[in-house]
Amino acid sequence: MEERIEAAVKLGRIPEDIRCQHKGFLEWDKTPFTSRDHSPIVQILIGGGDSTEVDMEGIPLPTLVYLAREKNPNQHHNFKAGAMNSLIRVSSVISNAPIILNVDCDMYSNDSKSIRDALCFLMDEETGHDIAFVQFPQNFDNMTKNELYDGFLRAIGVVDFPGMDGLGGTLYVGSGCFHRRSILGGKMLNEEFKEELSGGNWSKSEEKAKILEERGKDLATCTYELGTEWGKEVGLKYGCPVEDVITGLSIHCRGWRSVYYNPTRKAFLGVASTTLGDTLVQSKRWSEGDFQILLSKYCPFVYGWGKMSVAHMMSYSIYLFWPVNSLPTWCYALVPSLCLLNGVPLYPKVTSPWCIPFAFVAISSYGSSLHEMLLAKGTLKSWWNAERMWMIRRVSSYLFAFIDSILKLVGLGESGFDITTKVSDEDAMRRHEQEIMEFGGASPMFVILATLTLFNLIAFLLGLKRVITQGSSAMDSLMPQLILSGFIVSICFPIFEALFIRRDKGRLPISVAYTSIVLVLLISYIPIF
Repeated sequence: MEERIEAAVKLGRIPEDIRCQHKGFLEWDKTPFTSRDHSPIVQILIGGGDSTEVDMEGIPLPTLVYLAREKNPNQHHNFKAGAMNSLIRVSSVISNAPIILNVDCDMYSNDSKSIRDALCFLMDEETGHDIAFVQFPQNFDNMTKNELYDGFLRAIGVVDFPGMDGLGGTLYVGSGCFHRRSILGGKMLNEEFKEELSGGNWSKSEEKAKILEERGKDLATCTYELGTEWGKEVGLKYGCPVEDVITGLSIHCRGWRSVYYNPTRKAFLGVASTTLGDTLVQSKRWSEGDFQILLSKYCPFVYGWGKMSVAHMMSYSIYLFWPVNSLPTWCYALVPSLCLLNGVPLYPKVTSPWCIPFAFVAISSYGSSLHEMLLAKGTLKSWWNAERMWMIRRVSSYLFAFIDSILKLVGLGESGFDITTKVSDEDAMRRHEQEIMEFGGASPMFVILATLTLFNLIAFLLGLKRVITQGSSAMDSLMPQLILSGFIVSICFPIFEALFIRRDKGRLPISVAYTSIVLVLLISYIPIF
């Protein structure tokens, strides 16, 4: 299929043999097209008012519509939010169903009963009138047993989101979510909404498919939204890499609440990133978008003041402060090791009672994260992998997200939408199944990771030598820093493997190793007084 698509793009038209087989390709022959410049296309493939298509048991098939909104190099298409808003408008003239299910292109339904479950919440006569959307967790069918990259999502889905659910509603995470159409249209909460829903919004059209398609095309043009509230007060909001989170926040601020439902059988499954590079790119986009919300007028403590509870605003802020976490994490990973390298004690002596609070914080922090992982039915190795990714994300993708957000704030950058491929070759997939970390290319993020881990290794070895040669006095004063550096070295061992041991294509490039060694030497000469 990929080869056929590439051939059609190079040719500038659909080959005749393929065009004749599929009705949906008829529109593509009208004008020369590219993926970034084409007219709107709406094709009702199944259904359309008087449709007679049925399955093998004689049951009518649901309406199936192909939509390609207009793309024009001179008009911003607003990424996923723009696509979602086009889908909302076009579907309004074809079915106008009161409930909309949003599922990403790399996810699929794993349980048809999820529709019934969502409707049970939305149509509940006692408590359903103020529910805007029902969010199911994001789960993946290609995760390894010990979740090499995305184990933290397991704990979030079992601990964080149920907690937010009790405060007014969890985040809208962009997939696996059932929405009320009217609320995406900007509707405020009111007491009459219960009657409006019971009145029914369903209006199955009897118009011919061609008429519906032409009406849909008008709604999918680049110019339709000009001068309207689409992307502002109507539909998903524009201007933020995490259009889902900011849209969900605005819905909560209009008085609505949401429901987070995590059934035993996973309702939706998708494909997780299988390389560290893709994972960090996705993490950067998420955290950068969250931080931009914090710096904008939609900051929960400003936009949500008086509209949400303080606890609900604080629960949102946990994710919005992700990039800021890079700063203390860098101090945590660099300063103690730098002091250890120079023989400068940073913490109280091990024999001092003042060392107890530091030990308590460390033990309680890692103990609570381990408890959350086990509560989410993860393994001990899953927790270890999650702790590794906790550090990797905060010193790399979160740092870049923080810098890019600040540059955008002062007018030196602009928001983008980085797409993760989630496609790997056979060798990479085999390494992923064996839970071998996949690097495979040069990246500034990898340089940072390699530099930090190499520096901690040198600090640990020289600090250990100092403790051995100087005896108990050095051990008493430098042991906390030695333990911290040793922990960083041990948890980042896959990076050392990728630098010096592995010979497969997933290892770190030699250029990353050379660059990081030079940077380590420069950092080592930083004076500590």
